[in-house]
Amino acid sequence: MTDVIAGVLEGNGLVFAFLLVGVLILVSNYFSRKLTRGRLQGSAIAITIGLVLAYFGGLHTGGERGLADIAVFAGLGLMGGAMLRDFAIVSTAYGVDLDVIRKAGVTGVLAVLLGVFVSAAVGAAIAAAFGYSDPVSMATIGGGAATYIVGPVTGTALGASSEVIALSVAAGLVKSVVVMVGTPFIAPLIRLDNYKSAMAYGGLMGTTSGVAGGLAATDERLVPYGAMTATFFTGMGVLLVPSVFYFALVAVTGG
Repeated sequence: MTDVIAGVLEGNGLVFAFLLVGVLILVSNYFSRKLTRGRLQGSAIAITIGLVLAYFGGLHTGGERGLADIAVFAGLGLMGGAMLRDFAIVSTAYGVDLDVIRKAGVTGVLAVLLGVFVSAAVGAAIAAAFGYSDPVSMATIGGGAATYIVGPVTGTALGASSEVIALSVAAGLVKSVVVMVGTPFIAPLIRLDNYKSAMAYGGLMGTTSGVAGGLAATDERLVPYGAMTATFFTGMGVLLVPSVFYFALVAVTGG
């Protein structure tokens, strides 16, 4: 019987992955309501639990894909892959009113540019402080500090080692969780209560998942606007960090 069930789950891996994630979200939202009274977004709890499960899955299999290295959970690898991730980002953007975006004007553009370069510069400085002082490593980890998507793209483009690329992903994940958890607490302090401030915030922070989760816990009406500029942030980072930012680091370090 066990073999039959395992065979069915392996043969329907993606469907089982959606079921698992759905249950995880239900449990996380329950904990969010009962233990934190909604102050800690359920998605933040879900991400944390997912990271813990991935860690123990990697320990169990000795693999590199967490739970996805276990045959029964292989569908998680597809569900969490680039295709569905990009689909989710694009679908979120459809909730934006283009007339509102035009009203944001220069503010949104400046927020994205400033957010990319400040995040990358801080990440590069931290990388150098821990001994990763060559321009390739600094740019890769700096890209990870922007988002966990920009880091791997930068590392792949520049030929960074797998260790450095992994660090860039870790930096991006930490930033995403911090933004997701911290947004509801700082929202009153920075007047994050309208579409213009949400667009500026998304442009400055840049981590789409973190901004979307944080704004959902603050005011769900602001999610599409913050997610839109955060998505632009990712695209801008992918273009600028492996090129302009990298060459700037080469000029500064002489590497």
